[in-house]
Amino acid sequence: MSENCTSNCSTCSSSDCASRKTSREDMFEATNEYSNVKKVIGVVSGKGGVGKSFITSSLSVLMRRRGYDTAILDADVTGPSIPKAFGIHEQAKADEHGIIPAVTNMGTKLMSVNLLLDSEETPVVWRGPVISGTVKQFWNQVNWGEVDFMFVDMPPGTGDVPLTVFQSIPLDGIIIVTSPQELVSMIVGKAVNMAKTMNVPILGIVENYSYFACDHCGTKLSIFGESHVEETAEKYGLEVLAKIPIDPKIASKVDTGKIEEVEADWLEDAATKVEKLL
Repeated sequence: MSENCTSNCSTCSSSDCASRKTSREDMFEATNEYSNVKKVIGVVSGKGGVGKSFITSSLSVLMRRRGYDTAILDADVTGPSIPKAFGIHEQAKADEHGIIPAVTNMGTKLMSVNLLLDSEETPVVWRGPVISGTVKQFWNQVNWGEVDFMFVDMPPGTGDVPLTVFQSIPLDGIIIVTSPQELVSMIVGKAVNMAKTMNVPILGIVENYSYFACDHCGTKLSIFGESHVEETAEKYGLEVLAKIPIDPKIASKVDTGKIEEVEADWLEDAATKVEKLL
């Protein structure tokens, strides 16, 4: 503890205070007693529309192909899209051991608010505290069973829900998803600084919509502008884990609930980085 400590952690900017680290761990929610989740990875973005849910889903598929037990906690409560990507439309059930997660064709477990609504089109018109409480319930009331790697799909930004996840769930690391635009450095910076403030390791950065490769000549076209991910990564001391192309075939698979059929070779390095956490 610093000699200048005021005992008020909410106003403290120190990232290496032992008392601060202990207080954060004290805030973690316990999992369901029948759950054994070994590693938890958050997938975050500073802004919406960068394909964060696709990266979350694809990483879970890759880790499943490597033989690991995987799960997805869909913390994007007001914009849930994970179940649709896997072709899951039924409602979740529960028993005496807790809420039962849905299971994909390949065996990935997942929980999303869309599995609790009467209709997938029903809007989630909830205030922040209710949404945050729902995320906590997904962690402590769902019977996840044995899970090697859980991926948490977070809403964009640094608001209530990301803060709830950082404070309540013991994240082993986060992956930042971005796109090739000029303002990306500032947006990534917000996510980086939030992670540092909460003492959560950053595994690296993934750039989605990086380029379009022509089917005929193979030329790479920068439809959303030239990539700045390398310089952004260097600025914040991050590793570039992947550059994902724009591919209509991917969109088609996701829209029809067949994301497990996508060959996401671009994310192999990211999957290897995640695998090293175990």
